[in-house]
Amino acid sequence: MHVLILGTRGVPARHGGFETFAQDLALYLVDRGHEVTVFCQVEAGQPAATDFWNGVQRILVPAGDGAAGTIAFDWGGVNHLRRQRQKGVVLTLGYNTAIFSLLYRLRGIPNIMNMDGIEWKREKWSKSQRAWLWLNELCGAKFSDHLIADHPEISRHLQRHTPSSKITTIPYGADALFSAPTEDLGRWGLSPKGYYLLIARPEPENSILEVVSAYSRKRRGLPLVVLGSYQPDLKPYHAEVLKAASEEVKFIGAIYDKSAVQSLRFHARAYIHGHRVGGTNPSLVESLAAGNAVVAHDNPFTRWVAGPGALYFKDADSAAHLFDLLAAKPELLPPMEAASRLRHEQEFRQEKVLGAYEKLLLRYAPLPAKSASECSPALLEES
Repeated sequence: MHVLILGTRGVPARHGGFETFAQDLALYLVDRGHEVTVFCQVEAGQPAATDFWNGVQRILVPAGDGAAGTIAFDWGGVNHLRRQRQKGVVLTLGYNTAIFSLLYRLRGIPNIMNMDGIEWKREKWSKSQRAWLWLNELCGAKFSDHLIADHPEISRHLQRHTPSSKITTIPYGADALFSAPTEDLGRWGLSPKGYYLLIARPEPENSILEVVSAYSRKRRGLPLVVLGSYQPDLKPYHAEVLKAASEEVKFIGAIYDKSAVQSLRFHARAYIHGHRVGGTNPSLVESLAAGNAVVAHDNPFTRWVAGPGALYFKDADSAAHLFDLLAAKPELLPPMEAASRLRHEQEFRQEKVLGAYEKLLLRYAPLPAKSASECSPALLEES
């Protein structure tokens, strides 16, 4: 089949979990003999172009930054498909400007949409922005041929807009990580199992202020390492987090080097996850895959992902209690690590997740890009 992936900034991945997933899926499908096209956002003013990367066709669409740039990028992808009349099945990652999905319906192009989280509930948006996002969530649910929910709670939420028969739940996956070099730790003066780790965008719904405040209440003897880009002069929340931090909290910036992030994650004493909104968080899944002990915010999203082997907090007071508990009873950590490994094996193996995507896309794909004689017997049998 021919799969056309839209909605992310493109491949190779440089920006986060959604882009990494798009890259992993594209490469998996190419290895399975499918034709894959990924629409990639490039800076405004650059020429539109087509090239190939590791067997994946890339359509480069110039667009600016911010919300206007996202709308321009989405329109550029949809308009390209409309003009070229390409045959294939579209996979849209995130509902973004889902109102454009109506054009797929009118052209008879099958469109499968991963709705991502409940974006309009995020605290950072104004009322008008939330209304726009809610409208596009509704349009995505109504105009797409089928929806993917990355979490059972997201599926239940989407059933307000569309029947459950139109929704398939497929979480994100990650490859199991059983080792990682320690050389990168020296850059920040860290040692294996000698620090806690938090990776999140610095936004209120990720509970960073609560975690940092809780950790800074007393001397812990170990650093809390925080990844993310902080701009205190531009964003009051960033300044508030930095002000609340003790000298034991290390802000080391946004790190996009995959090897360095894997080393930081694998060797952490525990992974701290404060997300309150959204479905299956890719960073949390990667921590399960690395066998991290997990301390997470207590909500239905994280409870389903991390499972009963994690520890959960509601606010700064309960987070501080958990830091005290782990300091007093380090023997709790090995069973928590084993529970993370088990949860990953149960639900979040990468091969299982990518195979589920392939199976769903095959249901909606038009005539295959290759003849039946060119496809592998295993692929024909599965389809």
